[in-house]
Amino acid sequence: MTGSVSYHAGLSAEHCVERAYQQRGHPVLERRWRGQAGEIDLIVQDGAGVIFVEVKKSRSHSAASGRVSANQMQRIMASATDYVGHLPNGQLTDMRFDVATVDGQGAVQIIENAFAHF
Repeated sequence: MTGSVSYHAGLSAEHCVERAYQQRGHPVLERRWRGQAGEIDLIVQDGAGVIFVEVKKSRSHSAASGRVSANQMQRIMASATDYVGHLPNGQLTDMRFDVATVDGQGAVQIIENAFAHF
């Protein structure tokens, strides 16, 4: 894929995932939020807590989830710490890290608490 095609495919996947969270009652707080350590694709509200979502697109869900690296998880967790530092409850904010995969047909699969599984 060329850079432009990859960029637009990523945006499309993020929109699909955003709709899936909204259907579950989780409004989106931020899209492509950038902290000092890196970018978080989506940040959604979960009651008084927040869910940090890494979106991956590939031909299959397993191929997409296989693209999440340990370094990437570290960067996302560091950025999440930066993000909650600006919230009223700070580091005491309930947090969850999900990976949402989108396959070649546009189907979304959400792996809750994903970083515990990788």
